[in-house]
Amino acid sequence: MGADLSRRLVPDGLWELVGPLLPSFKSRPQGGGTAPCDERAVFTAVVYVLTSGCAWRHLPETFGVSPATAHRRFTVWTEAGLWRRLHRAVLDQLGARGEVDWSSAIADAASVRAKKGGSLTGPNPVDRGKKGSKLHVLSEAQGIPLVVAVSAANTNDTLGLKPLIRGIPAVRSRRGPRRHRPGKLRADKAYFSAEHLAWLRERRIVPRIARPGIESSERLGRHRWKIERSIAWLFGYRRLTVRYERKGSHFLAFLGLAAALTGKLGGSTGMAMWPLGLCRRG
Repeated sequence: MGADLSRRLVPDGLWELVGPLLPSFKSRPQGGGTAPCDERAVFTAVVYVLTSGCAWRHLPETFGVSPATAHRRFTVWTEAGLWRRLHRAVLDQLGARGEVDWSSAIADAASVRAKKGGSLTGPNPVDRGKKGSKLHVLSEAQGIPLVVAVSAANTNDTLGLKPLIRGIPAVRSRRGPRRHRPGKLRADKAYFSAEHLAWLRERRIVPRIARPGIESSERLGRHRWKIERSIAWLFGYRRLTVRYERKGSHFLAFLGLAAALTGKLGGSTGMAMWPLGLCRRG
């Protein structure tokens, strides 16, 4: 590990987006505050924790950042809303290049076990009732995540649809005004309801949701595989495969960072780090 790994985790193009978004450091007037540090090194350490699944206390010394400093700065950045703003900055960059496909949006969800419980957890009906959380993802037509959210594992998928649609940010376009409305919404039968169909049509979004007992979700497969690939990319960031954060806001922060990296790097960072196995999660 060293400079090469750091540059692979946080390339210059990514840091050019991140740097201006970081809240300014303010030391305490009475002293005793955290000393200023290399913010790129701290951000890289956070990306390493997300990517490898490493416990904060096992953060390698080669990053030049203490585990306490990295975790503390992660908490400050989370409270400042950095991850949401970074995700939007990535979408704006892609949109300005015409790389966001608004022909449709695709919704899906996946559950993970929550080892330590905490907020936004609940009994997982597909994991023998063990504590878990559910990741909700809405992507554009090619699988780039537009919105991500976290809920308790026992939350019905259908309850997450409206918040996801409402959460679509206004994204820059190559020409003309910002866009925030897809042409269609694709989802499996877990999202079907007459209320949802009417609600989507009111917003001029054409619903393409499988009807239970009438249509098989497999008919949507030629479109839905793209979001399944995106969720696989997200799970390539090993801190998301099992939840160790007691605070739901911290787990959502990692998910938001992963969504931004997936959009910016096409999932490559997470995939490339899978074989490392350098330290255990927790």
